[in-house]
Amino acid sequence: MIATSVTYDLFFLVHVIAAVTTLTVLIAMRMSAVQIVKGADSATQQRRFPLRRNWAARLLHVLPVTGLVMSLTGDKTVSLTRPWIGVGILCYLAAAGHLEARTLPLERVVSEVIHHDGVAAPQRGRTLGRSVDTLLALVALALLAMVAQF
Repeated sequence: MIATSVTYDLFFLVHVIAAVTTLTVLIAMRMSAVQIVKGADSATQQRRFPLRRNWAARLLHVLPVTGLVMSLTGDKTVSLTRPWIGVGILCYLAAAGHLEARTLPLERVVSEVIHHDGVAAPQRGRTLGRSVDTLLALVALALLAMVAQF
């Protein structure tokens, strides 16, 4: 489907960049949670968990927009009726809900605890790590659906 229209190709590029960036951010979040579990010092934890919103993780929300544009500008091989598109949409909805309702609030609490108490307890790191693992699993499932295109 690549190289059939300029619009499709541009949105495909943005889609891939947003997906790779989202994966990078989630992996960095997972590594930060592991640092808490391993008992990193206060300076390391404060550096990894600044007191600000995590806008980078919200790049996940670019994926359905670019995917929808690609589906609307592409041919029948990428139409919304294809099962793999449906799997991608369902994975996005689950991941977005989990990100906004569970992972980012957990990350915010961990950050506040670190900046108030100096360090977070290892259990908080494990909880955040499991939450990020759920997101990574959903993104991996969507990626498999996009690659397999069943």
